[in-house]
This record gives sequence, C-alpha cells and structure tokens, in this order.
Amino acid sequence: MTAQLVSGAPASEHETRVSALRGRMAAEGLSAVAVASPENVYYLTGLDHLGYFAFTLLIVPAEGPLTLVTREMERPTIRAQLPRCRHVTFGDGQDPAAVAAGALAEVAPRGGTIGTEDAAMFFPPAVHARLRAGLPDRLWRDATTLISATGAVKSAGEIALVRQAAGVSDAAMAAAIGAARPGAAEREVAAAAWQAMFTHGGQQPGFAPLIRPLWMLDQEHVSWGDRLLEPGTGLFIELSGCVRRYHAPLSRTVYLGEPPAGAVRAHARALSGVDAAAAALRPGVRTGEVYAAWQAAVGAGERMRHHCGYLVGIGFPPSWVGGGEVLGIRPGGQVRVAAGMTFHLMSWVGGHVLSDTVLVTGQGTERLTTTTRELIRLG
Repeated sequence: MTAQLVSGAPASEHETRVSALRGRMAAEGLSAVAVASPENVYYLTGLDHLGYFAFTLLIVPAEGPLTLVTREMERPTIRAQLPRCRHVTFGDGQDPAAVAAGALAEVAPRGGTIGTEDAAMFFPPAVHARLRAGLPDRLWRDATTLISATGAVKSAGEIALVRQAAGVSDAAMAAAIGAARPGAAEREVAAAAWQAMFTHGGQQPGFAPLIRPLWMLDQEHVSWGDRLLEPGTGLFIELSGCVRRYHAPLSRTVYLGEPPAGAVRAHARALSGVDAAAAALRPGVRTGEVYAAWQAAVGAGERMRHHCGYLVGIGFPPSWVGGGEVLGIRPGGQVRVAAGMTFHLMSWVGGHVLSDTVLVTGQGTERLTTTTRELIRLG
C-alpha cells in the first residue's frame, strides 16, 4: 500500500505542500528544515504509523528529495508508504542525533541555516542539543510557525476527510448516549463509543473519548472509570471520530433523569454562545473578535474560559489538536480567520458543555457535526 492510499491525498497534493513550504523557506533563507511532529510529517508525506514514539525526523532541503530519519525497524513501513523518500536509519543503541546530523550535513552547506521544529513534542531537547553540537558550522533557527502555517487552511480533499470524521463523531456520540443509563458503568458508555467509531469507518483518534460525571467536569482531561451512572446526575461526553488522521470533535452534556436546577438556563446560554461564535467566525475576522462574540452571548457573569474553540484537523496520539501548541480562539487573539479552516467551537457555561466542529466557508460557517443540540434527558 502506498502513502497515497494511506493518507487519502494524491502524491501531487503532497508535492504541492512541500513546494509551498519551500517557498517559505526561500523567503527566510533556509537551506533545510527538520520536521519532528507526526502531524507535519504526515501532512508533507502521508506517513501514517505509530513508530514516531522513537525519534523521527523529516528533512526538507531547499531542493531535491526529502530524507526521513527513523529507527531501523521502521524500514519496511517507510518502504511501503514512502518509496520515493530517501530513508536513513539508526539502530537501537545508536545516537539518532548523530545520524540526523549526517543527513542534514549532506543538504545544508557550511554557513547555511537550518530551521527546526522546536515546539514539537517529539523533538527531545537532548537530541536537539546533540544535533546542533554535531553541526557547529551551521546556523539554526526555530521554524515551528513556518512549518505549521502551511496546513492551517485545508484543501477540498482534507475538508472531505473532516466531513467523514464528523459523521463518525456523530455515530459514536449516538452510541454513547444510547449506552448511558442509570446503573451502567462509565466504561460501558466508552465501549459503545469505541465500537461505533470503528464500525462507522473511523480509526484510533488522537484522544480517547472523555467521559465523566459533571461533578468531575473541571478535571478536564480525565476520562471514564468503573463508576456507575446515578439517576439525577449529569454526564459529560467529548469525543472525535478520526478518518485518515483528520478529526472532528464533538461534546454534549447528558442528564440521567430530570436536569438539576439551572441546567436548562445553562444549556440555553451555552447554545447561544456557540451560535454567536459560529456567526462571528468568518473570513477576515481575528480570533479575538470571535471570542468576544461568544463572551457577550454567554454573559459577563459567567466564569470565562481561556478559549471557546481551536483549529482542528490532523492529529496523532496523544492529541487530536495536532501537538502541544493549539491555535485557539482566545481573548485578544490576532490570528486572521480564512475560508477552509476547521474549528472545534466549544461553549462551557457553569456545569454544562456543548461543542461542534465547524468549517469556515466564504460566507461564514457550516456545522459539520450534527448531533442534536436540544437538552438531552435520558429516562
């Protein structure tokens, strides 16, 4: 199977992406860039595997073939997915920094400048330091934003994959809600969500579904356990389908029986907030303006969150947001919104949460996840 079949993008699209990056490199005077995040390696080449837990580096020179540095045991995978990519390996016990330095020395001349993806979670500082020490006669520059900027606006093919992921998200949410009943264990809800994800064409997402009772809502990245669902309580469910590494997150708040006091009002304000953010999210506006619209809709009296959404697309475990740095919709944000961006819009009001994935179009936004936004009461 080739990378074209794995990633869902034709070889010509990967070539266009590399060409766009090289244009940015030329403007910055870079001889080469070293890409370490699995999301950006995937975006540029289509490599889809889990071997990135060991040091992996994609070298993009100003011209000529790309070079991929990986652990030796990944050789069959790289041969199958990226047959036209130059592949340099290190064995267990070898220093990956020394091997990467040798590969970079071949494409970046003495005195040349190498851009590195410094913010990548999978670029260990120790390896990074040894890499620089091994090439003391080169100049170094953090090229994280230069590399990531090429993928913010999605192509028609990428948008199609996000749409498919949204369908998987909706199916998984329906299954999770269907499994939520008094006396059921949280793990049963999770199992239903996982099964629906895979039977509806999804693959392993960057995050596991986040499922927990509302009394644990502020423990933001804690998920299900052996706890039993109790009548009269609420349950938070956040998940994302994943299709060829593209994600479309979705969250809902579910009540087992009659909602507690204030829940109906909180739901209405959360829905008003996400609608206001979607209405404000259009080409040319800044992300801070979108946050301000959300804040005005939910009301100044609410405890404001640090963001009301973030850019979403390619993701590998352990995250569906594409790494540790997130392009969020935050107070005062200055990032310009463009058609073709996809965002996970979130609205948290008190103990109630509602979120959807939306696509920015030339006219505004289109909601891609379609699970009901009515207040969900079970039983």
